[in-house]
Amino acid sequence: MSLPDRYMRELPPQIVDGISAYVREKESLFSPFAAKTSDAVRRYNKKPADIRTPYSRDTDRIIHTKAYARYIDKTQVFYLVRNDHITHRVLHVQIVSKIARTIGRSLRLNEDLIEAIALGHDIGHIPYGHTGEECLSEICVEHGIGPFRHNVQSLRSLQDIEDCDLTLQVADGILCHNGERYDDQIRPAMEKDWEVLDREMRDLSAHGDDFAPMTLEGCVVRFADTIAYIGRDIDDAREVGFIPRDLDLPGIVRTTLGDGTPVIIDTLIKDLIEHSDSVAEPVISYSDRVADALQALKEFNYRNIYHNENIVAQKKRIMNMYRTVFPRYLEDLGGERRDSRIFTDFTDAPWISGRYCSGATDEELVRDFIAGMTDRYFLARFREMVFPAEYDGKFG
Repeated sequence: MSLPDRYMRELPPQIVDGISAYVREKESLFSPFAAKTSDAVRRYNKKPADIRTPYSRDTDRIIHTKAYARYIDKTQVFYLVRNDHITHRVLHVQIVSKIARTIGRSLRLNEDLIEAIALGHDIGHIPYGHTGEECLSEICVEHGIGPFRHNVQSLRSLQDIEDCDLTLQVADGILCHNGERYDDQIRPAMEKDWEVLDREMRDLSAHGDDFAPMTLEGCVVRFADTIAYIGRDIDDAREVGFIPRDLDLPGIVRTTLGDGTPVIIDTLIKDLIEHSDSVAEPVISYSDRVADALQALKEFNYRNIYHNENIVAQKKRIMNMYRTVFPRYLEDLGGERRDSRIFTDFTDAPWISGRYCSGATDEELVRDFIAGMTDRYFLARFREMVFPAEYDGKFG
């Protein structure tokens, strides 16, 4: 059973007891360092417990947010490309979840926690992918609210804007998911509480510091994030013609990881399972040989895909779009233009936390409104501001 909290009803005690017994039996098979249901802690705990485990409830809360629904039209890498066969965020997080749960099951970790972190980790990504993130970050710094970080924004969206009251373990995994970093080994930083998490969020926002997740499950998702995109991005680049289909991968990649996305994913997953430890000493790790090959593959992707001139060439135009949209909404807030989209579609929307709106500055509200937009919605708002209005009329 998986329903939003408002639909839950009390069940007979014998059913609840049976579910509890099942959870206890399942968790008795976990590794010593797996996150247990009894470990879960919420900041507010405003809603009563139900038959779901705390981490499963977090998954449901995440997938029922408006932000999750907008995954469907958020670019993974190739923005402004008309091709229905390339990866968007909604597919990416599903692949991350699947890979991470496969690894977690083999290491006897908590799959409910893994799923919640995986499905929520990229909600903070904004229109036009990492290029959009660079543009918005520059504008945010100019307005005195610090750089933009998509992992911080993911947690801000779920924790503050839509007030999901996630568990500490899920919130931490989302904040510390940074799959763009090169990691060959991660040891969880287990001793965290809400005060530590809030401090890490501030440090990440201001300086881009990197922190290890507090759970092995969070570490697994961080590795799975890289596994999910590293080969898929090559397939997508070939699909849209950014790189030729016959472009060879580096020799170390072909001999160590394989020469196709399915083989590469399989090799990375199996190597990670083999060289990680969830029993004696908590660590998630690749072998040295595979770590070196993965680093070579990342360098190949940056050189041929992420820094591809077809992508880089659009940055100036995208920056112009951001520099048009951001100040306009800032003016609308300052002028109390209640018919502006930032009021009708954001601050006045019933799903936005009133506590968040009352505590945010105008600059922060504009940042968060833009960050939550899909590519299509962002383009529509830009056109609305720049192009002349059309209307249906009659001659004579």
